[in-house]
Amino acid sequence: MIIDSKPSKGLRKFLQKHCEGETLAVADSKLGNAIKEKLKIDCLHNSAVMELMRGLRNQLTELITGLGAQDLGPMSLGLSHSLSRYKLKFSPEKVDTMIIQAIGLLDDLDKELNTYAMRVREWYGWHFPELTKIVTDNIQYAKVVKMMGNRVNAVNLDFSEILSDEELETQLKEAAVISMGTEVSDLDLSNIRELCDQVLALSEYRAQLYDYLRSRMNTIAPNLTSLVGELVGAGLIAHGGSLLNLAKQPGSTIQILGAEKVCLLVNG
Repeated sequence: MIIDSKPSKGLRKFLQKHCEGETLAVADSKLGNAIKEKLKIDCLHNSAVMELMRGLRNQLTELITGLGAQDLGPMSLGLSHSLSRYKLKFSPEKVDTMIIQAIGLLDDLDKELNTYAMRVREWYGWHFPELTKIVTDNIQYAKVVKMMGNRVNAVNLDFSEILSDEELETQLKEAAVISMGTEVSDLDLSNIRELCDQVLALSEYRAQLYDYLRSRMNTIAPNLTSLVGELVGAGLIAHGGSLLNLAKQPGSTIQILGAEKVCLLVNG
């Protein structure tokens, strides 16, 4: 493509047919070098050539028969739109944008999950406060609350699919019988269960998003992923603006970025 300073197949055939042995004036020095290297045609690029090109553009309607001044504006606008679409379509930072958006959303999901999970614990803790110390994992806690509802139901339920440890299940059932928590209505439990559904839905989506991010990172930046992992690597790309910008950073800057991102991940 000429836009990439590379002569297309059609242009190469045209130049070989009409310009062999001639000196070709070009406005793009990179394109001129490519033509000279591939086709062995001498190319000239200087201030006089640029002035000549400017004159050709200004007198284009006079040089091309049938091209009116009223047609030049729409042509220029259409060309500008086509070039813009091409650059956006083939932008090397397009894939980086997907990673940056994914890691940003992953951070937001972690914050939302923590907020919702803590709200479930605080809300249901009035009814069954002992459960918080027995089930420490937020997702397991939400699943237990959703299945159990009122604590009196715990004795007759099987939690083996949620709690892999039989000892934990035994502690839960024993604590439910002697719990010091207050009674709650069915309406309260219904709202708590709906909140548990939100926690589980967010957790499931987060797992899908993480798999997507891991796949993209292994495809786009496998070396970076092997060195620091998917999350930290994606965070570095987001902090640097793009993978290309990150690659251009000196080692000292990357060290500072990495330390800052690790701190954010640990504190978050």
